[in-house]
Amino acid sequence: MFWEHPNWFAGLQNKHVMKQVIKIVLITLISIAALCVVWYMVDGRKHDSAMQYEPEDVQAPSLNILSNHPVEVVVHRGATYAAPENTYAAAAECIRLGVDYVEVDVHKSMDGVHYIIHDLTLDRTTNGKGPIFLRHSNYIDQLNAGTWYNERFRDEPVPRLREYLQWINGRAKVYLDVKTADLEKVILMIRELKMEESVFFWFGRDSMAKDFNKLAPDLTLKMAARSFSELRRAIEEFDADMIECSLGKLTPEMIQLCRAHKVRIMTKGGDNSPEHFRKVMNSEAGLVNLGRPDIYIETLRNTKLKPSCRLKLNQSKLADVHFSVF
Repeated sequence: MFWEHPNWFAGLQNKHVMKQVIKIVLITLISIAALCVVWYMVDGRKHDSAMQYEPEDVQAPSLNILSNHPVEVVVHRGATYAAPENTYAAAAECIRLGVDYVEVDVHKSMDGVHYIIHDLTLDRTTNGKGPIFLRHSNYIDQLNAGTWYNERFRDEPVPRLREYLQWINGRAKVYLDVKTADLEKVILMIRELKMEESVFFWFGRDSMAKDFNKLAPDLTLKMAARSFSELRRAIEEFDADMIECSLGKLTPEMIQLCRAHKVRIMTKGGDNSPEHFRKVMNSEAGLVNLGRPDIYIETLRNTKLKPSCRLKLNQSKLADVHFSVF
């Protein structure tokens, strides 16, 4: 190259050498500009997607209904009847309805970035391919998580967990179904965002639940309990703060044990029918995990409730009152 010549500076007076210098400078500047554009598209796209779902100034009519309701509403993967699962759009509809919690699934990329996505692979709900743990965040950040559902959701990214939590904090609480993760990083994330009282966790693997309890015994852990023996195990082995159980399997003995240990009960939305939701409203459950909050809200709006002497177990919204359907 010309700069290796001992008299290269003098050579700049040569027109041919001067052209080479100008060409190299231009190529360098163009390359830098291109890298900046790519970085903006990848990094800025995540924030732009969140910004388009800023809550409206006008409160939704259902908000006051749920805020005075003793059962906290948890929406499974967001409002999937209106938007693709585990996206900003699905959560935005939940915020509009005024629900208490949005449930999301967490996986970790090859380079340790946590994403909100249900499956172990990218294939079903994105335009990407392969296992998440074998994909770099640079690849995942460029995917869309919406066109599989409807073309109008083409701008939905695969949400990064931190950005998603920052966006939803103060608008709705979050139920984290953690599938693959660096637990220490996720716990630190929750503490940095001061969301200790706004999240609860569930783990499909018992080993992860035990590790979580050692690292963060103050954070809320939910366990599944389909019988009295499973409930007792959840309390004795995992020190569970909350259990999830369908109404059909919830026995008086289980309710009594939950009362004794101040364990909250979350039940399932079942077939999302008004009939089932009325049973939920008249049960001992303090939370319901469902897929159709719109139907639940409409059922609540059309159901007359009266005060009852029953106590909602360790209910955060209304600790001393329950309502029965009549």
